Amino acid sequence: MASMILLTKLDSLQRCLARIVSKIPPGVEMLQRDLDLQDIIALNLERAVQVCVDIAAHVVAEFNTPAPATMAEGFDRLQELGVIAEETALRMKNAVGFRNISVHEYQKIDWLIVYRIITEHLDDFKDFARQVLDWSNDGDRNA
Repeated sequence: MASMILLTKLDSLQRCLARIVSKIPPGVEMLQRDLDLQDIIALNLERAVQVCVDIAAHVVAEFNTPAPATMAEGFDRLQELGVIAEETALRMKNAVGFRNISVHEYQKIDWLIVYRIITEHLDDFKDFARQVLDWSNDGDRNA
């Protein structure tokens, strides 16, 4: 069974994704005009990425290996350890790139890209969560 820390983080990720889904506008134009909508979506995307980074750090620590030097490196480590697929690691590293722009250069956000993320790439987070949970449950069965 997955640790309580992992389950808590996965629940937090699910809440962020649900909040985003509940706010997806019918078109990019609405997102480009609505500052409140931008804030809600950007904040929850940032949180979702951060939760995934935290999950990566937590799982990597279970292997008694050095902590990743960067957020993106955590996903490389998970892939190397067989926790997530290579494609998932790449997608999560891309998500870190978005998070960094959102946090550090908010005024440079391209809302068309954000709209594509929320309409075409939220499953990346779900795939990540599923793979981590599968790994955790497999590890428990093999223990």
